[in-house]
Amino acid sequence: MNKKIRVLSVGSLGKEGRISPFRWDQGEALRKGGLDVDYFNVREGGFKGYGKAYFALKRYLRSNKFDIIHAHYGLSGMIAVLQRKVPVVITFHGSDIWNARVRFISRIASYCSAANIFISEALRKKAVGFRKRRALIIPCGVDLDTFYPIEKNEAREKLGWDRNGIYLLFSSAFDNPIKNYPLANRVVDQIPGAQLLELAGYTRKEVNLLMNAGDVLLITSFFESGPLVAKEAMACNLPIVSTDVGDVGEVIKGTEGCLIVDYDAFDIVKKLTPIVSDPNRTQGRDNIFKYDETVIAEKIISSYFQIL
Repeated sequence: MNKKIRVLSVGSLGKEGRISPFRWDQGEALRKGGLDVDYFNVREGGFKGYGKAYFALKRYLRSNKFDIIHAHYGLSGMIAVLQRKVPVVITFHGSDIWNARVRFISRIASYCSAANIFISEALRKKAVGFRKRRALIIPCGVDLDTFYPIEKNEAREKLGWDRNGIYLLFSSAFDNPIKNYPLANRVVDQIPGAQLLELAGYTRKEVNLLMNAGDVLLITSFFESGPLVAKEAMACNLPIVSTDVGDVGEVIKGTEGCLIVDYDAFDIVKKLTPIVSDPNRTQGRDNIFKYDETVIAEKIISSYFQIL
């Protein structure tokens, strides 16, 4: 195939009205891989919003020609597969499978697509009743140019943090019930002087600085599929203490200073304390190159060629 493949990335906008960072990064990595990538955004939520987006997508496709549509999440996948001119690849990220109201629609979309991507093996197993014949396991990639190690005290100085303070980074917003903030809060209450900071509302450049200044990334989630935050922390050599969710166990495997724990605050504190006291960082970055976004992009491009 000599011509450049044209890909349309379809997905909803984030809370700030911007394309989600993981979707943008993936699209840009595909561009670096030689593809032509454009973005179509679902601007309103709810079934009404997706219904309007479907008709807008139909109009967009009448005046723009693409070889592949790559939809992110099941609802975006559904409006994509309703048009039958362009083959569709759907990446399922987790909430489109766990949420009972969305799961039914996601399942239908999976049978109408040319291929389905699950971002972890754990997520694929949870996708009961989904079409698995052309199912691929391709995690979200991490931008190793954006997330990289900085000397810890240098990062703390830039943030105005106490060099001797104890700073634990919570994997998401405190008010996200799936992330299980109450457990993380109980852990911090048992570590004198520790502070818990939510990784929400920051730019990616700021998150990189926070990860280099922090002592540990704490993940206490009830559910995850393949949390990108764990890969970002590994890229910064930040220790990780996490419940056994998604692909975190696989991501941190063999990395000293990174642990899987139970949903027990006392047990977490017991295992967390030596890590916080250790001035050394992990060697996580050495173990994360297989998740480099350029490597992930190559796998996605390969799936496109199989379809075309």
